[in-house]
Amino acid sequence: MRIRTSAAAVAAVGALALTAAGPANAAEYASAVKIKGIQYDAPGRDSNSCTSGNTKAEYLTLKNYSRTATVNLKGYKVKDAAGNTFTFPANHYLEPGDYVKLRGGRGSDSDRNNVVYRQNCNFMWNNDKDTIYVIKSSGSRADAHAYTKSANDSDGNGYINYHG
Repeated sequence: MRIRTSAAAVAAVGALALTAAGPANAAEYASAVKIKGIQYDAPGRDSNSCTSGNTKAEYLTLKNYSRTATVNLKGYKVKDAAGNTFTFPANHYLEPGDYVKLRGGRGSDSDRNNVVYRQNCNFMWNNDKDTIYVIKSSGSRADAHAYTKSANDSDGNGYINYHG
């Protein structure tokens, strides 16, 4: 009997370690701001030219899922598995249920149009697989999702929906 209990405990600890090692599902984070979806593969042929490229068509949608709290994204970080990072440099308030599209390329940020630009014409997300991390201004993790094109994009349109 003691061996079974020990084996069960070892299995439980092993499962917990595996869960903690990789990026977790959003349900594991007590955060109002979560990844709604990502257009990780911009439509068309990839070109990171600032004048004629399509990096603006690559975007990450963050949503405030709180029913009551407004969230200021200033200081929040979004990064990928390689460490490419964008930090929200200015106040950008998400009312309950509101969202923002973080787009590549250059442009004017707009609360009215729910858009913030990375002011960088290089693509951030890989077209085959990557991991998305959202870090609060406090340094704690708000959300994280790993994706692969073959496993998560069944219709092949370059868009993955996470929290609807």
